Amino acid sequence: MTDEEILTRAGAIPVSTWADALDQFDVWGVVQGMTLRSGEGRICGFATTARQVPGRLHEFEKAEFAVGRIVSAAAPGRVLMVDVGGEPISTMGGLAAYGTKQLGAAGVVIDGACRDVDEIRATGLWLASRHVAPTTGKGRLRLMPLGEPVEIGGITVRQDDLVVGDETGIVVVPRALVAEALPKAEALMAADQAVEERMRAGQTFADAGRATGYLSPKG
Repeated sequence: MTDEEILTRAGAIPVSTWADALDQFDVWGVVQGMTLRSGEGRICGFATTARQVPGRLHEFEKAEFAVGRIVSAAAPGRVLMVDVGGEPISTMGGLAAYGTKQLGAAGVVIDGACRDVDEIRATGLWLASRHVAPTTGKGRLRLMPLGEPVEIGGITVRQDDLVVGDETGIVVVPRALVAEALPKAEALMAADQAVEERMRAGQTFADAGRATGYLSPKG
């Protein structure tokens, strides 16, 4: 299965359905504590990971912030997953968001903060973060090597893991599990659609759910 096929098929599946699919593998992949700040609809892409170590003002040289390196790693079909340790220090503002959008990134998730939310929204970039804060990362954040495992919302995210996000939330599917989990998620989505079709035809939720196996006989 090519990466393009994975993204096309995976991007058609809601985050809630992905969460249900991961339950079948006893895998917890639901990112906690992120709020959608900009963008709309569903995103799907492979993770590009970045970690910025937080510190006090002047603890690091401004050059160590290196947000330009993070932005330069943006690309179509990729989601920037930035670990700032959950601190309310901004790693991306309006200009960086504009640059990320220019490079065609699917989206950005920051376990930390962004700022200039009005400017970010104007770019149309899909971005979720734990905080919104005006506090700059210059002098307060040090970028570590890109592509290493990071911690985002309680989930360990590795380079090239699959990330799906929508207005319900964000889920991370380990890359090694994608080929097996994708058909499971598609089957669950088809089951949901079957219930909806019966309801549109006039059946109650309970009757449609029992007829399709979505609900147990006593459900």
